[in-house]
Amino acid sequence: MKEQIPIGVALVLIGSVLNGSFAVPMKRASSWRWENIWLAYSVVGMVLLPWMFTLATIPRLADVYHGASWHTLLMVLIFGLASGTGSMLFGLGIARLGLALGFALILGTSASLGSLLPMVILHPERLLRHEGYALFGGTLLVILGIVFCSIAGQRRERETGGQAQAEGGSRLAVGLVICIASGILSAMLNFAFLFGKELQEGALSRGASPSVSANAIWALAITAGFIANAGYCVYLLGKNRSWSAYFSTQTSPKDWLGIIFMGLLWFGSVVFYGMGAAWLGALGGIIGWPIYMAMIIVTAYLWGVITGEWRKASRKSFAYACSGISTLLIAIYVISLAAKPVS
Repeated sequence: MKEQIPIGVALVLIGSVLNGSFAVPMKRASSWRWENIWLAYSVVGMVLLPWMFTLATIPRLADVYHGASWHTLLMVLIFGLASGTGSMLFGLGIARLGLALGFALILGTSASLGSLLPMVILHPERLLRHEGYALFGGTLLVILGIVFCSIAGQRRERETGGQAQAEGGSRLAVGLVICIASGILSAMLNFAFLFGKELQEGALSRGASPSVSANAIWALAITAGFIANAGYCVYLLGKNRSWSAYFSTQTSPKDWLGIIFMGLLWFGSVVFYGMGAAWLGALGGIIGWPIYMAMIIVTAYLWGVITGEWRKASRKSFAYACSGISTLLIAIYVISLAAKPVS
């Protein structure tokens, strides 16, 4: 596929907007506990949709996996399982810190690790070229934007007397640790994409479209991630005796529709990211990832404003948030320069 930088960046940005929006329905499922929501969402977004879409877009899918090396399959599964653990921690993290601060910490950590480490491992010769300089500069801006967003989130928590503040500083500290761990593990999904190229090439050789060939990777990696999510949710459902919530008279069709919508938004974001990375060329997975993460943070902050998370916050706190968002938008532009060839 010929590189088309504007198309690639646009597709990655669409994916990030979808991802930054997927957790919003969680606020509406008030009759369910966290584990009810997360298990149902995981089944839809991590099993049903990935395999339905992959089977529809990748010809001779079984042959793709049969023809791949055990090393590639194992790497994709391991990275997928790790990213699934990060996804599970993500749900716990935003439940404690809210959409704004939780997204900033998790995805900012993921943006840094998910782009810099693959370049160091896979393309070390490019670190001291314009691609490396743009990626380093953009990643530093992402980190700076995260700092602003984090300060804004912490100030807002103090000012609004949010749940973390009400339950004491220990809840906030635990939330911060969970979010950072989630960010580190969530970056492994990009590692699955980068180290699973053999599956993508196998799909292409069997007639798959270049723009959706990454689905052969996603289906395997995301299903491995489902194991971590489902295991923890089943444990909580048994511990809290919350299985009955699925059959409660208080559960409405809107709850189920919201969960399905969560799955559609999340998996749709992964598909668009894969398509965008393909259009960005050889470094698509390295350049596209921090762009993807940064715009997710921006989207989550906007949803935080829309859903009232910032209603009682001071102007100074909101100014920090705006500074963070502006810095992240600049970072997206700087990182996109890494994909442009030097004339």
